[in-house]
Amino acid sequence: MPEPRVAIWRSAMLGGSETFVRNQGDALGRWRPVYVGATKVDSAVSRDSDLIAYPSPADRNAFLRLRLTGGSPRLRRLLDEVSPALVHAHFGGDGWLVSGEAKRLRLPLIVTVHGHDVTRQPAGTGAHGVRYRRNLRTVFGRAALVLAVSEVIRSKAIGWGADPAKVRVHYTGVRIPPAPDPVAKQWDVVFIGRFVEKKGVDDLLAALAGLAPARPRAVFIGAGPLLPGMRAYARELGVDATFLGMQPPDEVRRVLLASRLLAAPSRTARDGDTEGLPTTVMEAAALGLPVVSTQHSGIPEAVVDGETGLLSAEGDRVGLAANLSRLLGDESLRDRLGQQARALMTARFDLMKQTARLEDIYDEVLAGAQRSTGR
Repeated sequence: MPEPRVAIWRSAMLGGSETFVRNQGDALGRWRPVYVGATKVDSAVSRDSDLIAYPSPADRNAFLRLRLTGGSPRLRRLLDEVSPALVHAHFGGDGWLVSGEAKRLRLPLIVTVHGHDVTRQPAGTGAHGVRYRRNLRTVFGRAALVLAVSEVIRSKAIGWGADPAKVRVHYTGVRIPPAPDPVAKQWDVVFIGRFVEKKGVDDLLAALAGLAPARPRAVFIGAGPLLPGMRAYARELGVDATFLGMQPPDEVRRVLLASRLLAAPSRTARDGDTEGLPTTVMEAAALGLPVVSTQHSGIPEAVVDGETGLLSAEGDRVGLAANLSRLLGDESLRDRLGQQARALMTARFDLMKQTARLEDIYDEVLAGAQRSTGR
């Protein structure tokens, strides 16, 4: 019997920071993923095999029609050619873009909400905010199931109109690699993420400056609009900071293994933007690194304060500095928390186990759709 196909939809296929979309799809075993997008993004995680509905600048008007109306004959034809058993869309707004054509083709739809799509975006003002909230309610109504990446994100989705009975928490998870061999530590603190307000990079730099005269060696991986300002802020504070920009997954892993701990000082941005559950927190823990982070969104679901890492309040630079100092000064504590972090990832956040559960969800949704249509 042939494997059922799932069309994995992301409007921009695929941003370099969205490895979680690719990793989850590639981990499917009983279902065959087909990656479908509206436009192609040139990044380390995009592929020539991705199916793109609007591949050229000449397609701008056709794509604009989809964005304005939620309908597109071109997208409908592409989905029809793929012939999936269901569609799995990532992010609420993108879910709305594909929901109309999925409905016309009678394809069951699952939407995963991740963070800003149910925090910052629906809180927008003016006509844009009104339109986004309307579209979000529409996709919540059309979706057979809404998956949230954390309990906090589930509550946000319900707050914006999703039926609680249709919203489940499903952790995407990360691959659990074999226990790594010890590596000489080149860095004291590593940060990985986009340079945007919710990542709290300025809080981390200020906390590192507060540890003087120790001057821990910090390395920052990632890009984003705040990167130039954070470089300047590090120089101003006299922090020993190296900025590597975007790096491929193998180099990210190498830097993690060469670091004593991961810092993830996330906070709620002024516009309401929040995390879901940062993949980098789980990836570091899976390698046995303790995490210094904050009590923000879904992070406490993956980082247990005092057991697998240390947490402080959002924006608490003094508390963040104290936690960094405590872990950097105690190798045995780092080792213990790191071992327990890896054990937690193995038990609750293993990508392969979580994806097997996702396939069970696909089976359930497909069976429900077939019953309702009499197929």
